[in-house]
Formats: sequence, structure tokens, C-alpha cells
Amino acid sequence: MVVAIKQWDARYFQVAFQVIFLCYGIMFLQWTAEWLQYSLYIGTALLLQWICDAIITKKIFSPFQWSSGGWKSALISSLSLCLLLKTNNWSICILASAFSVLSKYILRINCKHVFNPSAFGIVATILFTGNAWLSPGQWGSSAVIFFAVCCLGFIVVTRVQKLDITLAFLLTFAGLLFVRQVIYLNWPIDFFLQSVSTGSMLLFSFFMISDPRTAPNHAVARIIWAVLIAAVAFYLSAFKWMNSTPIFMLVLMAPLVPLFDVIMKAKLFQWRTSFTTKQIQQSI
Repeated sequence: MVVAIKQWDARYFQVAFQVIFLCYGIMFLQWTAEWLQYSLYIGTALLLQWICDAIITKKIFSPFQWSSGGWKSALISSLSLCLLLKTNNWSICILASAFSVLSKYILRINCKHVFNPSAFGIVATILFTGNAWLSPGQWGSSAVIFFAVCCLGFIVVTRVQKLDITLAFLLTFAGLLFVRQVIYLNWPIDFFLQSVSTGSMLLFSFFMISDPRTAPNHAVARIIWAVLIAAVAFYLSAFKWMNSTPIFMLVLMAPLVPLFDVIMKAKLFQWRTSFTTKQIQQSI
């Protein structure tokens, strides 16, 4: 007997949550709504994704009927740019989306793109142009953001079975920060809680480092990789006074993933289709 089971793609949830976060920032955190920039981020990403898919498959698809599901990835990457990357130049928005989408097709090893698209787009744009920046302070550290990101992020990472990498990063980074701020420097616990509950930190932990297409395939490798990113990011932020170090370290550590995949063999992650089939054998 063959039973069809509805299985929603986790990327639908991530798109919905990112839209919620963007609306929350505009409506409740008093962000300036940069509608032109948002349109350029999203429009450029979707257009480039459509062009790349058309070139590869040599077929012209309706934008929302790509068999590869690439439009979901492009939309997620562009929404991440809307949430995190700031610039005063509209042309840089186009460049950032181009970096994000094209990196998936140009920088590939063993059927996987090397870099998280949105992280690569952010870092490449900041380093290449010098006229773009991250603004972690725009999120604040309110309890609403903390619980919303944790709860909604938990849904996404559990659906793609990558909760291990999120927890490894958060526990390592928060643990090192607690030792330095509370135990060593004797700072108030409130300062520590504010440091680890910012919206940008939680968005990174649940929606960027947990990307199953750019993380190591093996569970142990994912944990080691996340711990390395957290440890170096902590060092740079605590002792070198650098901002937004996790995103930069995610890009810097990405080339280690193919090495982990060779050393620790595991099944390559594949996105599920909207429906999966389950074979049930029943003796009669």
C-alpha cells in the first residue's frame, strides 16, 4: 500500500518567519522602511535565480514553478539581506543579491554550494564596496524578539534536523561569554543576557548557520564546525572588539565543510518535495 503524506518544505516556514520579523521591525521597532532597497534585494535575487535555472535546464519556467525549488532559496537569501544588511546606495542592493545567488552556482564542491548564500552576499558586499554594513543594534534585545526567534527558529531547525548545530553554536558562544563577562569580569548578569539575546545573534543561530545545504553532512562534524565558529567569533568580538563576527566566521570557515564531508562520511542532505511517499507492506 502506498500512502501519500503531506510534508511541507521547511523553507516555506523560514520565508514566513522572515517576513514576520521584517514587519515587526518596521511596525514595532521603528525601522525606516526602505521599500526600494527591499524591492531590489528580492527582485534581483528572484530574477537571477530564474535566469540561472533557465540556463542550466535550458527551459523557461514560470518563476514559481521551478522544479529545483531555487526560488525559495533566493527569497530566503534576499529576505536575510533585508533584515541585516544596510546601505545608502541602491546599486549595492543589486550587487549584494547578485553575490548571494551567483555564489550558489559558481562556488560549488561535491554537489553543494560552499558558502551560505546570504552570509556570503553580506560579507562580500561589505568587503568589496566599503559602503554597506550590519546593524545588530537595530534589533535590540527585548523579550519579545528573544522568544519569537527561539520558538519560530526551533520549528525550522527541527524540520531540517539541524538543531545540533544551532545548539552547539549557541551553547559555546554563550558559555564563553558567560565565563568572561560574569565570572572573570564580574559584570552584571543582565549585561550577559542582553549580549546573547539580540535579534541578529538569534537569527544567525537559527536561520543561517543551520542551513543544511552548507553545513557538514555528519552530525559530529556539524557540532565541531559550530564550536569552531563560535570560539573564533567570541575571541574576535571579546578581544578584538569586532562586530557581527559570527557571520564573517561562517564565511571564513565554510571551506572546511568539504574537508569534514570527506573525513566523516554521511548522507548528503536533500530538500524534500511537497509530498513524500511511504511504502507500507501489509501481509494479507
